[in-house]
Amino acid sequence: MEDKVYNVLFLCTGNSARSIMGEALLDRMGRGRFKAYSAGSFPRGEVHPMTLTLLRELGYDVGGLRSKSWEEFSGPGAPQMDFVFTVCDQAANEPCPIWPGHPVSAHWGVPDPAAAEGDAIDQRFAFVRAYRALERRISVFVELPIDGLNRLALKEHVDAIGRQSDPA
Repeated sequence: MEDKVYNVLFLCTGNSARSIMGEALLDRMGRGRFKAYSAGSFPRGEVHPMTLTLLRELGYDVGGLRSKSWEEFSGPGAPQMDFVFTVCDQAANEPCPIWPGHPVSAHWGVPDPAAAEGDAIDQRFAFVRAYRALERRISVFVELPIDGLNRLALKEHVDAIGRQSDPA
Protein backbone atom coordinates (compact mmCIF):
# COMPACT_ATOMS: atom_id res chain seq x y z
CA MET A 1 0.00 0.00 0.00
CA GLU A 2 3.02 2.34 0.15
CA ASP A 3 2.45 3.36 -3.47
CA LYS A 4 -1.16 4.45 -2.94
CA VAL A 5 -1.86 8.05 -3.87
CA TYR A 6 -4.56 9.59 -1.69
CA ASN A 7 -7.07 11.93 -3.31
CA VAL A 8 -7.94 14.98 -1.20
CA LEU A 9 -10.64 17.55 -1.93
CA PHE A 10 -10.58 21.02 -0.36
CA LEU A 11 -14.02 22.65 -0.31
CA CYS A 12 -15.08 26.23 0.13
CA THR A 13 -18.06 28.19 -1.05
CA GLY A 14 -16.44 30.27 -3.82
CA ASN A 15 -13.36 28.15 -4.61
CA SER A 16 -11.29 31.27 -5.24
CA ALA A 17 -8.82 31.51 -2.34
CA ARG A 18 -8.55 29.07 0.60
CA SER A 19 -9.48 25.85 -1.17
CA ILE A 20 -7.24 26.79 -4.10
CA MET A 21 -4.36 27.39 -1.65
CA GLY A 22 -5.03 24.01 -0.04
CA GLU A 23 -4.89 22.31 -3.42
CA ALA A 24 -1.59 23.97 -4.34
CA LEU A 25 -0.01 23.38 -0.93
CA LEU A 26 -0.91 19.69 -0.69
CA ASP A 27 0.21 18.96 -4.24
CA ARG A 28 3.61 20.44 -3.32
CA MET A 29 3.96 19.18 0.25
CA GLY A 30 2.44 15.76 -0.40
CA ARG A 31 5.56 14.57 -2.23
CA GLY A 32 3.54 12.42 -4.62
CA ARG A 33 1.59 10.64 -1.87
CA PHE A 34 -1.41 12.90 -2.39
CA LYS A 35 -3.33 14.34 -5.30
CA ALA A 36 -5.16 17.50 -4.27
CA TYR A 37 -8.29 19.00 -5.76
CA SER A 38 -10.45 21.98 -4.83
CA ALA A 39 -14.02 22.97 -5.49
CA GLY A 40 -16.81 25.20 -4.30
CA SER A 41 -20.50 24.87 -3.56
CA PHE A 42 -21.09 28.17 -5.41
CA PRO A 43 -17.84 28.74 -7.31
CA ARG A 44 -17.00 32.28 -8.29
CA GLY A 45 -15.76 31.11 -11.66
CA GLU A 46 -12.32 32.67 -11.23
CA VAL A 47 -9.48 32.40 -8.78
CA HIS A 48 -8.99 35.55 -6.70
CA PRO A 49 -6.12 37.57 -8.21
CA MET A 50 -4.38 37.92 -4.83
CA THR A 51 -4.39 34.12 -4.46
CA LEU A 52 -2.66 33.75 -7.81
CA THR A 53 -0.17 36.54 -7.04
CA LEU A 54 0.80 35.03 -3.69
CA LEU A 55 1.16 31.51 -5.07
CA ARG A 56 3.27 32.73 -8.01
CA GLU A 57 5.53 34.66 -5.62
CA LEU A 58 6.00 31.45 -3.63
CA GLY A 59 7.06 29.53 -6.72
CA TYR A 60 3.85 27.68 -7.56
CA ASP A 61 2.76 26.92 -11.09
CA VAL A 62 -0.75 28.37 -11.12
CA GLY A 63 -1.56 27.44 -14.71
CA GLY A 64 -3.94 24.60 -13.83
CA LEU A 65 -5.74 26.29 -10.94
CA ARG A 66 -9.36 27.20 -11.60
CA SER A 67 -12.58 27.83 -9.72
CA LYS A 68 -14.96 24.90 -10.16
CA SER A 69 -18.09 23.32 -8.72
CA TRP A 70 -18.01 20.42 -6.32
CA GLU A 71 -20.37 18.67 -8.74
CA GLU A 72 -17.27 17.78 -10.80
CA PHE A 73 -16.24 15.48 -7.97
CA SER A 74 -19.55 13.89 -7.03
CA GLY A 75 -20.67 12.35 -10.30
CA PRO A 76 -19.76 9.34 -12.39
CA GLY A 77 -16.18 9.34 -13.64
CA ALA A 78 -14.98 11.65 -10.87
CA PRO A 79 -11.87 10.63 -8.94
CA GLN A 80 -12.80 8.87 -5.71
CA MET A 81 -11.77 10.99 -2.73
CA ASP A 82 -10.03 9.58 0.31
CA PHE A 83 -10.32 12.84 2.28
CA VAL A 84 -12.58 15.90 2.04
CA PHE A 85 -11.74 19.05 4.02
CA THR A 86 -13.96 22.11 4.24
CA VAL A 87 -11.91 25.25 4.77
CA CYS A 88 -14.71 27.78 5.25
CA ASP A 89 -17.50 27.81 7.79
CA GLN A 90 -20.24 28.37 5.23
CA ALA A 91 -19.29 25.30 3.18
CA ALA A 92 -19.05 23.24 6.37
CA ASN A 93 -22.67 24.03 7.13
CA GLU A 94 -24.01 23.31 3.65
CA PRO A 95 -25.41 19.94 2.66
CA CYS A 96 -22.62 18.26 0.71
CA PRO A 97 -23.01 15.72 -2.06
CA ILE A 98 -22.63 12.07 -1.18
CA TRP A 99 -19.01 11.39 -2.04
CA PRO A 100 -18.28 8.03 -3.65
CA GLY A 101 -16.22 5.85 -1.35
CA HIS A 102 -17.23 7.75 1.81
CA PRO A 103 -14.00 9.71 2.35
CA VAL A 104 -12.76 10.80 5.76
CA SER A 105 -13.83 14.40 6.23
CA ALA A 106 -13.04 17.27 8.57
CA HIS A 107 -13.56 20.99 8.90
CA TRP A 108 -10.38 23.07 8.76
CA GLY A 109 -11.90 26.55 8.96
CA VAL A 110 -9.72 29.46 7.91
CA PRO A 111 -10.90 33.10 7.81
CA ASP A 112 -11.75 34.26 4.29
CA PRO A 113 -8.93 36.46 3.02
CA ALA A 114 -11.12 37.74 0.19
CA ALA A 115 -13.37 39.34 2.80
CA ALA A 116 -10.51 41.28 4.40
CA GLU A 117 -11.07 44.99 4.77
CA GLY A 118 -8.54 47.77 4.76
CA ASP A 119 -5.82 48.80 2.37
CA ALA A 120 -3.80 46.59 0.02
CA ILE A 121 -1.31 45.73 2.79
CA ASP A 122 -4.10 44.56 5.12
CA GLN A 123 -5.64 42.50 2.35
CA ARG A 124 -2.31 40.90 1.40
CA PHE A 125 -1.69 40.05 5.06
CA ALA A 126 -5.04 38.24 5.16
CA PHE A 127 -4.00 36.09 2.20
CA VAL A 128 -0.60 35.32 3.70
CA ARG A 129 -2.23 34.45 7.02
CA ALA A 130 -4.70 32.07 5.34
CA TYR A 131 -1.85 30.47 3.40
CA ARG A 132 0.23 29.97 6.56
CA ALA A 133 -2.73 28.47 8.47
CA LEU A 134 -3.30 25.94 5.70
CA GLU A 135 0.41 25.26 5.40
CA ARG A 136 0.63 24.39 9.12
CA ARG A 137 -2.34 22.03 8.93
CA ILE A 138 -1.21 20.34 5.75
CA SER A 139 2.31 19.87 7.12
CA VAL A 140 0.82 17.87 10.01
CA PHE A 141 -1.56 15.97 7.73
CA VAL A 142 1.16 14.77 5.31
CA GLU A 143 3.11 13.28 8.23
CA LEU A 144 0.21 11.12 9.44
CA PRO A 145 0.89 7.37 9.13
CA ILE A 146 -2.27 6.95 7.06
CA ASP A 147 -1.65 3.32 6.13
CA GLY A 148 -1.22 2.42 9.80
CA LEU A 149 -4.39 4.06 11.11
CA ASN A 150 -7.94 2.77 11.03
CA ARG A 151 -10.76 5.00 9.80
CA LEU A 152 -11.79 6.16 13.29
CA ALA A 153 -8.22 7.11 14.22
CA LEU A 154 -7.79 8.96 10.92
CA LYS A 155 -11.00 10.89 11.58
CA GLU A 156 -9.79 11.83 15.07
CA HIS A 157 -6.44 13.05 13.69
CA VAL A 158 -7.88 15.15 10.86
CA ASP A 159 -10.47 16.66 13.23
CA ALA A 160 -7.68 17.56 15.67
CA ILE A 161 -5.73 19.23 12.85
CA GLY A 162 -8.78 21.35 12.12
CA ARG A 163 -9.01 22.45 15.75
CA GLN A 164 -5.48 23.88 15.73
CA SER A 165 -5.56 27.54 16.55
CA ASP A 166 -3.85 29.88 14.19
CA PRO A 167 -1.52 32.56 15.54
CA ALA A 168 -2.66 36.10 14.91
